[in-house]
Amino acid sequence: MSRVGKKPVAIPSGVTATVEGQIVKLKGPKGALAVALHGDVAAMVQGSEVKVDTRAETKRARAMTGVTKGFERRLEISGVGYRATLQGKNLQVQLGYSHDIVYPIPEGITIAVPRPTEVVVSGIDEQKVGHVAAVIRAFRKPEPYKGKGVKYANEYIFRKEGKKK
Repeated sequence: MSRVGKKPVAIPSGVTATVEGQIVKLKGPKGALAVALHGDVAAMVQGSEVKVDTRAETKRARAMTGVTKGFERRLEISGVGYRATLQGKNLQVQLGYSHDIVYPIPEGITIAVPRPTEVVVSGIDEQKVGHVAAVIRAFRKPEPYKGKGVKYANEYIFRKEGKKK
């Protein structure tokens, strides 16, 4: 097991954790989250931390091994006329197509549009936040010649030189 995987996960104040079989339930000020663990690992609550151990010393078991602040992914939109707006429970994105893309915001996810060229996806489930951000990015991936499209805020787009005469 890796050194990080061997360390217990600290439970911050204001968060309660319970283990019921293979399901770890966490409840915090922003909401509740339940995680189903793989059969190769076992979890137990010890004081103010959750300890995850392997049931067997196999490679797969070692490979199987955040509710107060939440998680967020920032997306940047670049391109002439490319912008995003919120309309109720939908995100409307204009990305140069003949139609606007209307994306219904899933349950448990919050989307904010501080500027027309910036989208902030946040929630308590890191996997769900990453998936929603990836879906929005897939509407128009950044292209390498002008850099137009939707990209993550910390993403670097390798730029290519255009045709030469």
